[in-house]
Amino acid sequence: MVRYHYNLWLFISSLLGLTAWTARSVPPEPPVQCNQTGCMVSNAYGAWPDRKVCHAANVTYPTTEEDLRRAVAYAVEHNLKIKTVTKFSHTIPKLACPSSSGSPGTILVSTSRYDSVIEIDPVRLTVTADSGASLRALIDKVEESGFSLGTSPYWEGVSVGGLISTGSHGSAWGARGGSVHDHVVGLSLVVPASSSEGFAKVIRIEEKDAELLNAVKVSLGVLGVISKVKLSIEKAFKRSVTYNFTSDVGMEDMFLEHGKKFEFGDITWYPSKKTAVYRYDFRVPVNVSGDGVNDFIGFQSNSILVTKGIRAAEKLLESTKSVKGKCVMADTVIASKKLLGNGLKNNGVIFTGYPVIGKQGKMQTSGSCLYSSPSRIDVACAWDPRYKGLFFYETTAIFPASRSRDFIIDVKKLRDLKPENLCGMDIYNGILIRYIKRSDAYLGQGEDSVVVDFNYYRSDEASEPRLNEDVMEEIEQMAFFKYGAKPHWGKNRRLAFAGVKEKYKNGYDKFMGVRNRLDPRKVFSSEWSDEILSGAEGSREDSCALEGSCVCSEDRHCSPSKGYFCRQGLVYTQARVCRYSPGDASME
Repeated sequence: MVRYHYNLWLFISSLLGLTAWTARSVPPEPPVQCNQTGCMVSNAYGAWPDRKVCHAANVTYPTTEEDLRRAVAYAVEHNLKIKTVTKFSHTIPKLACPSSSGSPGTILVSTSRYDSVIEIDPVRLTVTADSGASLRALIDKVEESGFSLGTSPYWEGVSVGGLISTGSHGSAWGARGGSVHDHVVGLSLVVPASSSEGFAKVIRIEEKDAELLNAVKVSLGVLGVISKVKLSIEKAFKRSVTYNFTSDVGMEDMFLEHGKKFEFGDITWYPSKKTAVYRYDFRVPVNVSGDGVNDFIGFQSNSILVTKGIRAAEKLLESTKSVKGKCVMADTVIASKKLLGNGLKNNGVIFTGYPVIGKQGKMQTSGSCLYSSPSRIDVACAWDPRYKGLFFYETTAIFPASRSRDFIIDVKKLRDLKPENLCGMDIYNGILIRYIKRSDAYLGQGEDSVVVDFNYYRSDEASEPRLNEDVMEEIEQMAFFKYGAKPHWGKNRRLAFAGVKEKYKNGYDKFMGVRNRLDPRKVFSSEWSDEILSGAEGSREDSCALEGSCVCSEDRHCSPSKGYFCRQGLVYTQARVCRYSPGDASME
């Protein structure tokens, strides 16, 4: 049976290699769907399993700033709650959810059609864009004008307003840093107003308005509706990128220096394989030869049938608890990434060797699976929920630079107990280590920080435990509880936000003060945004730990009927995790 698992995965992998070249695919489904009873919001990963919990009475699609103002004014006048939703909806927490009760007193304002204006000011070195403009459209417009954006997230499936609202980032400690919101030099916001002012107004915020700008840079959508964003730009430049696949020995003593040495550097760490991939990434003059493209493998189009096959193979390995099968999967994924330069293409078509040099706009972000092609209807983003492909959690912890070394050492200790238990993580790009600079944003980082991301298998059903459940939970709790890491606002499970008020204490109260002033009636708030901002724990019901809405304290919070019991961590012994211990069933 185990040999069958291996062969199945190798067969699927060979098919994946034949389809990875595809540049375009079936585009994602719009996040808002309406019928006679109202509208429902989903996210792109299908991570809000019951779409009825994200319900609104109606949706409006402004195309101008005045349309946007009128939409907010209507809601304020009629005492309705408002939530802004973008054309992409890649946020994992339910920040765009208006209501869980299907209340008629909520509306959605979609910025998906509010995206026509992108204006360059070559003298002041700024670009101003409608909040609904896509990141790719913004980058292309800036590059066409002979300039470059200084930073961006790695995934381009975001709108301009959405990406700054949740603290999206790339990787950089130099200049203005890797967080896009720290490149914001102005912003327009639609907020509630008195009846004499028309119930809503647009306020223009510039750098001189430090208090307001520091609040709205990372707003989580609870301060108003962003209408326009002004970002700093730079003279055009290129990037030179090389990936070095090597041993992870000494990584805990090298990673900080790596972040200082390479302006856009990062590290992808595959713990089970004791492998670190150092990204040597720095700017070069625009006249240096090279027309490279970053088409990251994980964001390329994939055959729908192959993606479904991969998911089926992974489910089989989960159900049979085949740790060895997971490790074979990880071996194949890592070998493919090494062979294909992780999606880098020297001439825009294939990878021929390092370094890969290309324009900043083609190297800083990717997402080719987002775009449709009339000639291909059999390929899509691998996680598109319509096709029951990949389904995963994403944990993102932000550490002060001074505390990140000890976290890496602890993960190594946990890994060394049984390396194969981390193979499931390594299938999903291992642990990505990036760098972001100190920020003045109230909900940003108060000091230079290291960001750690890792993805891992998620069950279709919330009550279904996963293989090596306890290992992922211990790493998660190690990050957020032992080392006090802050959560990324647009990612993570609920437990990551515990104690968030204290973790952001330097700016939290200032942010809430601005919120109370701009939106005293909490028009833009919901139970979901309140839940995240308060760090409130979820209800302690059966199986609540499996989806991360609680930390287990009783066996019933795990899945004792399936052999998963609440136990202490192996390295971080204060952790409480759901561990597969079938012999403990007799103790129940």
